[in-house]
Amino acid sequence: MKKSVLIIIAVAIILIIWAVSSYNGLVNMEEGVNGQWANVETQYQRRADLIPNLVSTVKGYAAHESETLEAVVAARSKATQITVDANDLTPAKLAEYQKAQGAVSSALGKLLAIQENYPDLKANQNFLELQAQLEGTENRINVARTNFNNSAKEYNAAIRRFPNSLFAGMFGFEKRGYFEAAEGASQAPVVQF
Repeated sequence: MKKSVLIIIAVAIILIIWAVSSYNGLVNMEEGVNGQWANVETQYQRRADLIPNLVSTVKGYAAHESETLEAVVAARSKATQITVDANDLTPAKLAEYQKAQGAVSSALGKLLAIQENYPDLKANQNFLELQAQLEGTENRINVARTNFNNSAKEYNAAIRRFPNSLFAGMFGFEKRGYFEAAEGASQAPVVQF
């Protein structure tokens, strides 16, 4: 009788240790996804912080390009108003966030195209430095988004695998969305000289 009780207690202890370990593993993975999301937001914020300086620099050279400048400022303003909680990264919310950031990218593309009409602007050191910083930031954004997607993929797979799927459901671990290519990204841009 004592042997069977000891066996049951040993099995229970092993199951509890396994359950705690599985739960903690899911928590660590979820925090990894949240950390990667914070990195994405940091890079988008860096870009948003650079935009006013770029707009000011261009304003000095291209005062009558106010429509383009206003579009950049409006896109930046709208993009900074949309926030997504790291604990609620649904595909729909990510798509909304990505759409707002895409509008910023589009407006910045138009702003940077202005330099072709203003030779002095092309030679302006402030403009060139800001342009290089923006290009670097765009690269950082791509890396941060890729890292986020990889982390979300790993997390999503972990919460869907048995027996983690039991814990995921019981403790509220939910699938995270991914960044996806923007609409029209599959078509190459038209370059005209």
